[in-house]
Amino acid sequence: MLALVLCTSVSRAQLKTTSICPAFSVDVLEGTVNEMHVYDTKGQIEKKFPCFTSATEETDGSTCGGVFYKDKDISFFTERDYIEVGEKFKGKLSLPLIGASRGSLFNWLGNPQIKDINWDAYQTKYGILILYYNKAGKINKLQMSNRNAETIKLCE
Repeated sequence: MLALVLCTSVSRAQLKTTSICPAFSVDVLEGTVNEMHVYDTKGQIEKKFPCFTSATEETDGSTCGGVFYKDKDISFFTERDYIEVGEKFKGKLSLPLIGASRGSLFNWLGNPQIKDINWDAYQTKYGILILYYNKAGKINKLQMSNRNAETIKLCE
């Protein structure tokens, strides 16, 4: 009987729960992910989405502190107030931007505020939306920030 109790208590100690996140839903026009804003804190993001793959502490703005979901291809750079969505994003976008061609964006976003060979930046009501393009001219990454083009600091 004692052996059975010991085996049962040991086997329970090895069980670990898996954090489950709600499905990610990115609203590009509002600058939110499941109603979380680009300026929300690291603690708020971790609480809302506990299944993060890594997190980096924030400092004085000189690093890239945030919460990262590499398996879902979305990152919250909370120290620099922006959200990045990659081409392998697992979730829902309010506008089907990932994979969209550069020439198809005017009806949704208008003209870009700044154009570059590899990216375009659009002024939004929350700040700025930056779209990056692959060699075929298709969007492969987007960044949403409450900053403007002059004040945004991106991480490498």
